[in-house]
Amino acid sequence: MDTRPSMRRLLSILFLPALLWAGGPVRVVSQTVGTDELLVALAAPGQIAALSHLARDPEFTPDVRANAKYPCLRTGSAEDVLHFRPGLVLAAAWTAPETLTILRRAKVDLVVVDRFETLDDLYDSARRIGAALGRRERAEELIGQWKARVAELDRRLKGVRAVRVLAVGLYPFTAGAGTTFQDMCDHAGALNVAAEQGIRGHQPTPGEKVLTWKVDVLVTDKGEHMAERLRALAPYKYLGALRRGSLVEVPGPLMSATSQARIDAYEFLARALHPERFR
Repeated sequence: MDTRPSMRRLLSILFLPALLWAGGPVRVVSQTVGTDELLVALAAPGQIAALSHLARDPEFTPDVRANAKYPCLRTGSAEDVLHFRPGLVLAAAWTAPETLTILRRAKVDLVVVDRFETLDDLYDSARRIGAALGRRERAEELIGQWKARVAELDRRLKGVRAVRVLAVGLYPFTAGAGTTFQDMCDHAGALNVAAEQGIRGHQPTPGEKVLTWKVDVLVTDKGEHMAERLRALAPYKYLGALRRGSLVEVPGPLMSATSQARIDAYEFLARALHPERFR
């Protein structure tokens, strides 16, 4: 009797755990948009079990085409995630605490991304997720590509006068220091006037006080008839920048990007503020 097939099968069973460990988990679920983008960029073929429930929504996701071939969660709840029998789940600091609790009780490995404000935070997140996937080299490869894009943008913007900008929206909030908007300004040749005035985080736009601030350009999420809608709101309708039409509308998924899409946001805003450097 030829025992060779049985022996090969036995050896494959003995070494299977080691092979899986070396290659990382093979069923990974992403629970947020930001981790979707990192997972799709970092994962090896066959590792992705499901992306977030917003992965195919262009209002939130920069590149829905890249996500189209993967299954998606329906709601993002813990039960929904566990339906995909994950070996690893990628979540974020804003994931509902009860969801994280249930996943931990289910003994599912978790990576919770909790820093988003700066480019260095992106690099740290890519390295953490890359390590969890068994894809450290891929993470370093991508980080190298992202650094090259940022360096090229820095080269183009070298010596420009920073344009004084203010983040505005249909809800009267603005973004100060310690936000992804500040990070975007730092890489796009812009000075965030709200941060200059001492605002930190996302805060209500300070009514009439904002009228005393020197603002060259307003920056907002792209939306239908956005300029007209802002002109109907106080205090924005009194701002000289809005009356002059100095308004940059950034696509929503870029304006809120926490993943590598933030570099697309840098480039978008830089082109709008300094078009002479991109001719």
